[in-house]
Amino acid sequence: MIRRSLLLSAAAVLMLAACGQGAEKKAGAAPLLVGATAVPHAEILEVVKPILAVEGVPIEIKVFNDYVQPNVQLSEKRLDVNYFQTKPYLDEFNIARGADLLTVAGVHVEPLGIYSKKHTTLAAIPNGAQVVLPNDASNTGRALLLLQGAGLITLRDPSNSLQTVRDIATNPKGLKFQEVEAATIPRILPQVDAAVINTNYALDAGLKPKTDALSLEGADSPYVNYLVARPDNQNDPRVQALANALRSQAVKDFIAKKYDGAVIPAA
Repeated sequence: MIRRSLLLSAAAVLMLAACGQGAEKKAGAAPLLVGATAVPHAEILEVVKPILAVEGVPIEIKVFNDYVQPNVQLSEKRLDVNYFQTKPYLDEFNIARGADLLTVAGVHVEPLGIYSKKHTTLAAIPNGAQVVLPNDASNTGRALLLLQGAGLITLRDPSNSLQTVRDIATNPKGLKFQEVEAATIPRILPQVDAAVINTNYALDAGLKPKTDALSLEGADSPYVNYLVARPDNQNDPRVQALANALRSQAVKDFIAKKYDGAVIPAA
C-alpha cells in the first residue's frame, strides 16, 4: 500500500509539473510580430493591442520607414504579418520577388494626394513645373491616375493602374516628372512645385490631407490597405483575431475621430 501511495504521489507531482509547464509556456508565448509603417498603421495597431490582450493574443509592433522590408521580412518569417500596403503593391512585390504573400483583411483607405508648398491651387502650377511621384510601380500608376483626374495630364489607357510616365498621352503644361522613394517625398516637397504623397507619409510629416492637398482621391478609392500574411499562417487563430480586431467598430470609430477623413475605414 505504501509503495502504491508513493507511485500515485509521484504521478500526481508529474502531472502538476506538466500542467505548470503548460501554463508557463502559454503565459510566456511569443507575441504576434506585426510589421507596419508608423502612421496610421502602427497607431491603429496600438488601439487593437488591449482588445487582443483580453483574448490572450499579445502583439508586438515593428515600425518600418519603407515599403520593401516589411514584405521581405514577412517572406523570411522574421515577421508574422504586416499591415501597410494595398493589393496592387503586394501583387507587384510578389511578382518581382517570386513571393506568395496574401491578403487577410482590408482595413482602411488612405486617399493619395497632390501637395505643394509653392502653389495654393492646381491652376497655379506653372508650365514646366517639377512634379515628384512615388517610384514604385503601383504608386506611380496610381499617382498618374490622380494627376489625370485633376486635369493636369491624360493617359493612353485611363483604366490601367500600372502606367508609367511613358504612358502619358498629353501634358499641356509640360510638367517634368521625377520618381522618388515614397518615404522621402515629404522632405523634398519644399524644393519642388508639387508632389504626389501617400497619406501615411503625409500624416507623418504633419500634413493634413483634407486641407493641405490640392487634389485628393475620393472615398471610393480601390486602394485598400490590407493585413497581409503567408500561406502557412493565414488561418492561424491569432492572425484571424488580429484581422477581426482591425475591422472592429472600435477601430472604425478611432479612425473616424483621429484622422478626420484622411484615413477611411474599408467597407
